[in-house]
Amino acid sequence: MKRRSFIKKSAAASAAFTIVPSFVLGGNHIAPSDTLYIGAVGVGGRGGGVVNELFETGKVKFVALCDVDDVRAANSYNAHPNAKKYRDFRKLYDNHIKDIDAVMVATPDHTHATIAIPFMKAGKHAYVEKPLTHNIYEARMMANVANEQGIVTQMGNQGASSDGIRIAQEWINGGVIGKVHRVDCWTNRPVWPQGFKHITEGHPIPETLDWDLWLGPAKMRPYNENYLPFKWRGFWDFGTGAMGDMGCHIMETPFKALGLGFPYEAEASCTTIWSGDFVEADYSEACPPSSVVRLKFNTEKHGDLSLNWYDGGIMPDLPEELADGEIPGGNGGGSIFHGSDGIMVTDTYSGNPRLLPSERMHHFLPPQPTLPRVTTSHQGEWVEAILSGNKKTSSPFSYGGPLTEAVLMGNLAIKAYQYKTFKEGKKAGDWDPYNYPGRKNILWDGANMKVTNWEEANRWVKRDYRAGWEL
Repeated sequence: MKRRSFIKKSAAASAAFTIVPSFVLGGNHIAPSDTLYIGAVGVGGRGGGVVNELFETGKVKFVALCDVDDVRAANSYNAHPNAKKYRDFRKLYDNHIKDIDAVMVATPDHTHATIAIPFMKAGKHAYVEKPLTHNIYEARMMANVANEQGIVTQMGNQGASSDGIRIAQEWINGGVIGKVHRVDCWTNRPVWPQGFKHITEGHPIPETLDWDLWLGPAKMRPYNENYLPFKWRGFWDFGTGAMGDMGCHIMETPFKALGLGFPYEAEASCTTIWSGDFVEADYSEACPPSSVVRLKFNTEKHGDLSLNWYDGGIMPDLPEELADGEIPGGNGGGSIFHGSDGIMVTDTYSGNPRLLPSERMHHFLPPQPTLPRVTTSHQGEWVEAILSGNKKTSSPFSYGGPLTEAVLMGNLAIKAYQYKTFKEGKKAGDWDPYNYPGRKNILWDGANMKVTNWEEANRWVKRDYRAGWEL
């Protein structure tokens, strides 16, 4: 089926179907108030973990499982032998759109939106792994569709459901470190190869993999073992680099605690890889090995503030308040909040906060809790929100969409910095090392989703879609 026809069909389905599975109405199954019937797409790797975490709630039944890679999906297939198995998510849609309440999508970044949106338009609740989408346009679209359909959604940044992020937010709201003017975020990612020259060599496609379906909206190219598994994250056509991979985790705490929205300015600097005299990686295809990104926000409570991102082994300036041997953050990354009355550090996933210097914690009386805690898992919260009808989750697309947009704004700045290396008509060998970078900063009109000071950068707000896969 052509992608465009499929989208039209799914839109029509939204008017034709309710969220109650048709087979439930026959009286042979548990009522929807007790069980959530799910179709899952992308069930190997991280997707397999999400399948397990959903199943552990005890309130989920998988009607169908879908993955383009039979080997990667094997554990999920074996764990749920009664679920129907598919490679093509469109067949899952055609055969089970009446039978499911919700969809789970944990495929590579570049296919999140193309898979999730048809199900969402048919009124199905959605759980989609982070980052929510591959580009800013898709993130805005996902949030809009979720709002129009009134469905329950959750982005898979599990720290959003942690106690730690709520404690950090309570400390910020309580003025523990005063007015925040800067946040430094960092990660040890990438932990995959990143910074390749253009790949042209093709390898035999494994019989257990549908390469065409894996590519989805990305342009056709030969299969190469340097893409799979996991290593796709370092290629712009498929992944979103280190910032896209970890930004929705690490930036989650400052984004929520400080009430951030659209950044109004972004700039970046990146490392290069040299393989010979004036020959470097082709950054039209590959994300850089490491980068520093500076985002500027205007907030209601804290006014103008900067959020600085560091990856690939680059660290921010460490506060003098750190003791010898003391490490900020945790789990390979974290955030440092610089306020008018002190410094707070948080870790990568849970957002657990502490004050610097550490001695300040000895007699510290934290503010009284004011925010409700999540008493189940991140996945369990989504399940409960659907079954109970309260519809409240920690990272709905109305929130996860803007967070993803802010993260991906950093990637726009990275691409702007890299621009001289892949400008149309230029080859890597023609690059002028004395005329670098391509662009120092970009100004962003978030409401209108547009770069205002350099038209060329707007090409990266939305991707080029392969024929038949257009949104």
